[in-house]
Amino acid sequence: MSMASTKNLVPSHFSFLNSNPKFTFPKTQSFSLYSNPFCITCSKKVKRRGKLRYPSEKKKLKQQQEAQVDVENKFEGIWRLSKLSVSVHKDPGKDFLGVSDALLQEIAKVLEFPVASMLPQEAFKVVRKSFDARKLQKEQKFVYTVDVDVHKLLNLEPRTWEFISELEPKVGLIEHLPQDRTSGDIMSIVHACIKSGQDATTSEHGDRNLCNGSHTNASHRKPKVAVVGSGPAGLFASLVLAEFGADVTLMERGEAVEKRGRDIGALVVRRILQEESNFCFGEGGAGTWSDGKLVTRIGRNSGSVLAVLETLVHFGAPQKILVDGKPHLGTDKLVPLLQNFRRYLEKLGVTIMFGTRVDDLLVKDKHVVGVKVSDARDNSSHSMNQQLGYDAVVLAVGHSARDTYQMLLSHGVSLVEKDFAVGLRVEHPQELINSIQYSGLANEVQSGRGKVPVADYKVVEYVNTNDIALPSNSAPRNRSCYSFCMCPGGQVVLTSTNPSELCINGMSFSRRSSKWANAALVVTVSSKDFAALDLHGPLAGVEFQRMFERRAAAMGGGNFVVPVQTVTDFLDNKLSGTSVPSSSYRLGVKATNLHELFPSHITSSLQQSLLKFDKELPGFISSSALLHGVETRTSSPVQISRSADTYECTSLRGLYPIGEGAGYAGGIVSAAVDGMYSGFALAKSLGLFHGSIESILGKAQSAGVAKY
Repeated sequence: MSMASTKNLVPSHFSFLNSNPKFTFPKTQSFSLYSNPFCITCSKKVKRRGKLRYPSEKKKLKQQQEAQVDVENKFEGIWRLSKLSVSVHKDPGKDFLGVSDALLQEIAKVLEFPVASMLPQEAFKVVRKSFDARKLQKEQKFVYTVDVDVHKLLNLEPRTWEFISELEPKVGLIEHLPQDRTSGDIMSIVHACIKSGQDATTSEHGDRNLCNGSHTNASHRKPKVAVVGSGPAGLFASLVLAEFGADVTLMERGEAVEKRGRDIGALVVRRILQEESNFCFGEGGAGTWSDGKLVTRIGRNSGSVLAVLETLVHFGAPQKILVDGKPHLGTDKLVPLLQNFRRYLEKLGVTIMFGTRVDDLLVKDKHVVGVKVSDARDNSSHSMNQQLGYDAVVLAVGHSARDTYQMLLSHGVSLVEKDFAVGLRVEHPQELINSIQYSGLANEVQSGRGKVPVADYKVVEYVNTNDIALPSNSAPRNRSCYSFCMCPGGQVVLTSTNPSELCINGMSFSRRSSKWANAALVVTVSSKDFAALDLHGPLAGVEFQRMFERRAAAMGGGNFVVPVQTVTDFLDNKLSGTSVPSSSYRLGVKATNLHELFPSHITSSLQQSLLKFDKELPGFISSSALLHGVETRTSSPVQISRSADTYECTSLRGLYPIGEGAGYAGGIVSAAVDGMYSGFALAKSLGLFHGSIESILGKAQSAGVAKY
């Protein structure tokens, strides 16, 4: 048998090769087991060259040229293979995170290795798995990104040597990584920094000297830091600072998740709103009783995001979040995770004060020297204030801490009004969304227990209101409309922090098994929208939110009843009757005309976006789809000015505004990343760390307006 014919062998003919480890497969043939030997086609595509190329072709060519960098050693490090597609019918399903036989077939195609079954599964690691249900393709599929451990692959199957030797980088498909990019959790990163700082004088490795940090000398007093707010930003800032040896006190106006859960139960069942412990305030922040989404726009594969996800896994999150293309936790997973996080912080010596509201800052010579706190559980006028001194204060409040914004203004802190979005929350039967997205595959969802994920959607449109008569000082005529915080298999919940105001959000549990799907449909608003209603100043956005939350409460008739309208009636500007489809919202709904809620240009934008969404998702406009009012707290309406390098407030030294409430994040992951980076920055300012976190995890990215 000639060497030139070996690639045409069927798999059963390869058994003799196991006895000959030096045998390698020649790669001279133009077809393989994956080509059809009975069908030979010949087609030559005329290529455009030079100035005849389209701009998109020129861009692609430039990317390819940039990617064609010589790999110094192809047999070291990791080869990352992306966009590997496996038919949904061949894949084990959404919950399988390993390397299946069908995935091995796709890997073999990229490596041009003739027999997939000979590839050792142990040499491959799935780093991303997503479900692609787009209508333009022939069939739905799972899309993988896989890392190839070259050293392990060659040890287990030496005959892959020649195939690895001929691998070349391809933009978006094949990438060579000199070393594994896995960063590890935050604790291990800090410990590595501390160790490298201790070894800096003798280390010969430049990368390790970048950290060059260590704990303060035991003979010196530990710097005292107050972290205000126990959302993702506050928790991760506390973790980094405590690991570096700071004396950290974490203050939270709300309650620990155990007590917070009971307070939320009292709200849902008996309509009793605890103004300091609710869906917005309490351990874990507003994201705890939400869908627990971990998607982010700041770089899914960045070292900082991976560090946050690894840390969440350390505290009890499922390993799946490291692989899933759209990771989420669900409230039922977040509650025990937060308990584990809290216990770890307490072991590090962090003092955690629940039910503690920060009423004011202690300021001396434009420098924050402490905080004034009171018992948030005591509603009496005789509540005692306590003054506590600190070397620095990390302000990690959420975007609903409106009293904090007012307090900061009293100290002359620079607050800048920021664009955000407002709108309505739409709810469909989950089966309808499954059918729209998956067609015949909808029966594979099985209430979150099936082979494919519970269907979701994300829609974005750009609309104009040129045909609407607007006042001369009105808002812009062009604005973006988009779905926000889509909760498949979820429910609509109350996020009011004041009994006279009404605002809502969505949440899901980890399985996403409810019979409803909901998402906010929102339009962007800016200072021009605020000015049109005679609202001015840095807190104009806050007053804009309050105006429509109070109006929604009045339209619902009080007692946290939500005003609703079917999508079809909303488009026709009518109210067919008092009977509406069932809603997941447990405190009651009332049929109203939601055209009475927002100004006409916002209402018109919502109508236009619904019509456009229906073109993208046929069936989205339905009499069974119910709009709920009002969704206003999509992101912070202000941004607290701070230094881009030190994270310190530009108006008050010693104050570090971070996270979503400060206007620098939009969602759980971006808030956690902001908290992590600010923790390193403050540790550096306090002399606990002397390196550069950017050299380890890359440059921090701001999330801006949330659109997750």
